[in-house]
Amino acid sequence: MSVRLDHGDDDLQEMHEINVTPFIDVMLVLLIIFMIAAPLATVDVAVNLPTSTAEPQPRPERPLFLTVNANLSLAIGDAPVTRRDLSLALDRETAGNKDERIFLRADKTISYGDLMQVMNELRGAGYLKIALVGLATDQKH
Repeated sequence: MSVRLDHGDDDLQEMHEINVTPFIDVMLVLLIIFMIAAPLATVDVAVNLPTSTAEPQPRPERPLFLTVNANLSLAIGDAPVTRRDLSLALDRETAGNKDERIFLRADKTISYGDLMQVMNELRGAGYLKIALVGLATDQKH
């Protein structure tokens, strides 16, 4: 049985098709790598956060405290404020200075979600410098 390889033309014809097999191989390898790495990148571990033993930072002369009480009511300093009036009250207390640090104090019975809502309201009002206030412990590990 014989096969003719010469078709009578001496010039080579151009091939107009792209070989996509190497591209598909690379994409499948990357897909497998990301499928393995993605679950490892998420943290889903229950953790008991420790108390802070960090050195207390010096306070400004007149710190601005925003307090979240156990009943989720808010107070700036000693004056109660509603969530609707929070932005206006903060602007009044800071004279419109959005760079002033707000010291956020919250009752320890407040849920994390409720505390995040207050922080989101602060961010929505333009106050991005927020310090969380807690009790200092004298334990050093």
